Amino acid sequence: MQTGGSMDKKLLKDAIIKFVFGVMIVGVLLFLPAWDIKWRNGWLLMAILFVPMFAAGIVMYKKAPDLLRSRLKAKETQSEQKDVISYSGIMFLAAFILAGLDHRFGWTHAPAGAVWTGIVIFLVAYCMFAEVLRENRYLSRTVEVREDQEVVSTGLYGVVRHPMYTATVLLFLSMPLVLGSLPSLIIMFAYIPIIVKRIKNEEQVLEEELKGYKEYKEKVRYRLIPYVW
Repeated sequence: MQTGGSMDKKLLKDAIIKFVFGVMIVGVLLFLPAWDIKWRNGWLLMAILFVPMFAAGIVMYKKAPDLLRSRLKAKETQSEQKDVISYSGIMFLAAFILAGLDHRFGWTHAPAGAVWTGIVIFLVAYCMFAEVLRENRYLSRTVEVREDQEVVSTGLYGVVRHPMYTATVLLFLSMPLVLGSLPSLIIMFAYIPIIVKRIKNEEQVLEEELKGYKEYKEKVRYRLIPYVW
């Protein structure tokens, strides 16, 4: 039987492996199509994406190892959610590869103001994501309801029912701005119908399995964007 110390070492090892793998995959998807290892916008995105992610991983490892463990090992079991993940993966592949090709062949040229706007939106969205992690200890990468789970209705959850998805929409739409690529931005807009599909399925599960969720829906009307949807 593993001790707490050995479990923590395994968790740290798993987190580092996934982090390094993520850096390598995104790097290849960006810089290989761009054929330019000095691509400034590519390095900007890598920095604002992975530096905060590394910091968040350290905080979770120190303060909430169970949350980190659940997010590393989460696998969807519902077919609808598996489809959502597949569509999202295809979207990211296309968006990053197109951004690299856009840089390589000079199809579009975003002004510096658009790039810096994208950086600001991305960092704000990352802070929002971190706040959601702090507020909701039940947060998971998969659609599931735990035995001890309770409805979270304070903070950002008092504004919209799915603030994590609001943060991800902002994150994903800001990435092409940072990369300065219009074709990539067009591709990333596909995330909106993808996340709408996920939310509808998730709310069906929560209504059936999470006590108090129907009352919460009546209290907080908007799912993703206040006064819109």
